[in-house]
Amino acid sequence: MIHPSLHKNPVALDRDQHRTLRVRQDFADVSHTIGLNSMFLTAVEFSDACKEYPIVFVRAGTDPQTQKPDIAPVAVFGLSPDENLFAEGTRWGADYVPAVLRAYPFAMAPIGPDNYAVCVAREWAGFSETEGTPLFDEQGAPTTYLKDMQQFLEKLELEVQRTRLVGQKLLELELLRDMRFDATLPDGNKLTVDGFLAVDEAKFTALPDDKVLELYRSGLMGLIHAHQVSLGNMTRLIARRVRRTANA
Repeated sequence: MIHPSLHKNPVALDRDQHRTLRVRQDFADVSHTIGLNSMFLTAVEFSDACKEYPIVFVRAGTDPQTQKPDIAPVAVFGLSPDENLFAEGTRWGADYVPAVLRAYPFAMAPIGPDNYAVCVAREWAGFSETEGTPLFDEQGAPTTYLKDMQQFLEKLELEVQRTRLVGQKLLELELLRDMRFDATLPDGNKLTVDGFLAVDEAKFTALPDDKVLELYRSGLMGLIHAHQVSLGNMTRLIARRVRRTANA
């Protein structure tokens, strides 16, 4: 998937145009994430991501295939727009890195109903014409590195589609509601984070037994629990903000 705030200049890989393009795998720099205050998560990532980030849901337009509202889960990185409290110089300040960020500077974009193209964010400073791992061999065929990356992107795209179904199910059961997070910082200033959706505890508890069983069997119950647990990480974001301000 292409994330506009992350892939600022995506271009489809072309064996002729990019024949000499190489990737410096040792290039460590997360400056491209500085302005990201959240990132899309696939459902399969919830169990790892919930240990470090708040996981919330946001409205994401309309699904082009079903024409139903699209709801996307995201990992929250900051307490205000354009703030990323995990971008620390050249390193990422958490053990788990969301899959979309791990795939960068690569992404997959649709070029037809059932066709996708591997794209690269050409603005990434880790590309080189002379150093690093080549993407194509001398005959223009994808190298093992590029084949592995394409396989990763294909799996990621499959998980993106599955995650859309999760959002649609939560909407169908009317389990989401607008939420806000209020806190008081050590200096006395008030902080409010809003614009996101979370599972409504009252509606969740009131679900009939057959719906609860359905959630268990489908695996959605585990995702809901991971989401609920993750909300405690909002206070950890405040601690990160305080430390960063103190060290500024």
